[in-house]
Amino acid sequence: MTKTAARISLLLFVVAAPALARARSAVPGLQTETPAPAAEPSSPAPPPAAPAPAPPAPPPEPELRYSLATDATITGAAIALWVGSEALKSHLAPSTCRWCDPPGFDSSVRDGLKWNDTEAANVISYVIPLGVEPLAMFGLHAYAARDHGTPDAAWVDVLLISEATAVAMAMNQAVKFVVGRERPFVHALPDDKKGQTAHPSDNNVSFYSGHSTFAFAMAASAGTIASMRRYRLAPSIWATGMALAVASAYLRIAADRHYASDVAVGAILGSATGIAVPRLLHGPRCVMVAPAPLADGGLMLAARGNF
Repeated sequence: MTKTAARISLLLFVVAAPALARARSAVPGLQTETPAPAAEPSSPAPPPAAPAPAPPAPPPEPELRYSLATDATITGAAIALWVGSEALKSHLAPSTCRWCDPPGFDSSVRDGLKWNDTEAANVISYVIPLGVEPLAMFGLHAYAARDHGTPDAAWVDVLLISEATAVAMAMNQAVKFVVGRERPFVHALPDDKKGQTAHPSDNNVSFYSGHSTFAFAMAASAGTIASMRRYRLAPSIWATGMALAVASAYLRIAADRHYASDVAVGAILGSATGIAVPRLLHGPRCVMVAPAPLADGGLMLAARGNF
């Protein structure tokens, strides 16, 4: 009996086992799930990169202070003074020399640099400062302004260069009439021939050289204004203007119209005027006002800068 019951139980297990397995898979709660592997801890995200620093802002474009009405008036008045003094030279210039004899230095330079054909040197000494140099300076300024992206500035540049040059020439004319220095070619003439020159009223206005003043004032003012505007061609303007000015000064000695000291002073004062007028009249105004202590312990307002 026992063996028979065991056989029946084994038979029932074999038959019922597949059915039980199918029933377990059909019930959601009885499904066995394989646990997912634990996630590895992630490393912290790197901090965001700092933004690149912005490039420095370009410097502000320089602006020259000017007034067309004021600067044109100054230029016109200076030119009118020079033209008027030339027209009245026979009445304003001394008829006899006040400074007659040259120092030894001037005589030595004259002997070394004077051309045999002084008239040719005289003609060239007019052509370079009064013809070639203005064309070169104004033309270079027009090209430099266009290259800089501000072509309209060229007209203002021409006015300001003319203003500085005219002021320098008006000052030169006044000094010539006061000093009354005899020109070198007149000094070499016999006394009875000095009154027979082509322009007797021009005999005693040698100091200081007007041509040198004109040439150096124009070169210096053109170079100064180009530098103030930060033109790329400013060095070329300086070099060209100064080369033409030096040639003009040399030719005035070669023409026997001036001594070396005449052209040297003209170069110095012409250059100084050509630099000073644009800087003082047309440079930026930078003024700072701040309290300043006094000796007794009080305070005062002090101003400093470019006026």
